[in-house]
Amino acid sequence: VRGLCPLKQILHQKGDNTLIFEARFESGNLQKVVKVNEFEYQLTLRTDLYTSRHTQWYYFQVSNTQAGMPYRFTIVNFTKRNSLYKRGLRPLLYSEANAKKHKVGWQRTGNEIKYYKNNAGQGGRQYFSLTWTFQFPHDQDTCYFAHCYPYTYSNLQEYLVAISKDPVKSKFCKIHILCHSLAGNIVYVLTITNPPKSGKGTERKAVILTARVHPGETNSSWIMKGFLDYILGDSGKARLLRDNFVFKVVPMLNPDGVIVGNHRCSLTGQDLNRKYRSNMKKCYPSIWYTRNMIKRVMGERDVFLYCDIHGHNRKQNVFIYGCERKHQAKAPYVHPHVFPLMLSESCPDKFSFPDCRFRVRKSKEGTGRVVMWKMGINNSYTLEAS
Repeated sequence: VRGLCPLKQILHQKGDNTLIFEARFESGNLQKVVKVNEFEYQLTLRTDLYTSRHTQWYYFQVSNTQAGMPYRFTIVNFTKRNSLYKRGLRPLLYSEANAKKHKVGWQRTGNEIKYYKNNAGQGGRQYFSLTWTFQFPHDQDTCYFAHCYPYTYSNLQEYLVAISKDPVKSKFCKIHILCHSLAGNIVYVLTITNPPKSGKGTERKAVILTARVHPGETNSSWIMKGFLDYILGDSGKARLLRDNFVFKVVPMLNPDGVIVGNHRCSLTGQDLNRKYRSNMKKCYPSIWYTRNMIKRVMGERDVFLYCDIHGHNRKQNVFIYGCERKHQAKAPYVHPHVFPLMLSESCPDKFSFPDCRFRVRKSKEGTGRVVMWKMGINNSYTLEAS
C-alpha cells in the first residue's frame, strides 16, 4: 500500500541485455512478459482482481535498457474491440534519467502503433493487441510505461496533507473521513465553502463532485485535482463560488482498485458505478456512504448540481452524459442541456456539446448520475474525458 518497490532482480550474466520488468508497486499492472527475440517482448496484462475481464490499464517498470536500439512491445490481451490507440493515442513513458537530467516527466512515445484483433481468443472470447516500437533514451535507465498519467492513492494523500497544513486553505476546506474501504483505506470527503457571515450560510446551495470510481480512468483524478486547485485558489471567481455554494467532494471513490492497479472494479470484482441502488453497505461502503451523505445534504439545502468524473477509452473530447425526462417538465426544472451548453460556450476548444448524450439507458440505472437524478437532483451528470 505504501508503494514500496520489491528488491531488484539480479542479472545472471554480465552483458545480458534482457529487459527487467516489474509491476509490484502501487497502481502497477502487468502479469507476464515473454521475450520473443533480442529486442521484442510480448506482454500480458493482469485482469481486475477476482474477475476474468477488464484488461485496459497498464503501468510497469523496465530496467537494464539499451539506448538507441529499436525495441518492440506487444500487449496481447486487450478485450475492447475499439480503442483510441487507433486514432492517435500513444503509450506514456517516464524515464528516471530524463527526469533527473532534463526535468522531463511523462511523455507520449512510440512509433508504428497498431491496435488489432489477434488469434488468441479462448472460450469464445476475442482478444486485441496493441503493438509499438520505440528506442530508450538512455543506457541502464529505469523507465515506466502507462496507459494514462498515473495518479495513485498516495498522490491524493500527499495533496490532502498539503491542504490541511495550508493556513489559508484549511480555513475553508475541511477534510473528513467518509468511510473506510474493504481493505481499510480511508475514503475522504471534502467540504469547501467560505465561513458564512453572521449565519447566512444556510441558503447556500450544494454542488457535489465525485471521481475515480473506475481506477484505470486516472484522468478523472487529474480533472478533480484541477478543480480543487481552482476552487481552493485565490481568484475572485473562486472566492465568489465559495461564498455562494457549499462544495462536497469525494476525490477517490475506489481507493482499493486504484492501489492494486485494477481498471474498472473494486476488490469485490464489481463495477461500483452500477451499485448506487444497492443497500449492501459492507460490500460497497464508499458508494453507500456517498449516497447517504448526499441524502443528508439534500435534507439541509438545495443541491444545485451533482457530477461524477470519468475517463473514456473510445471517444475523443470532453463531454457530459445527462438525464432527460421523456416529457421535460417546464419550470421550476432547469433543462439538463443548459449546463453542458454553457460549458461548450465558455470553452469550445475543450468541451464538445455534440458528444453529449441525455438518454437514460436501462444498463445505466444503477449509476450515480441516474440514481441521484431519481432522488431529485435535476442537474445530475457524468463528465467524460478522453
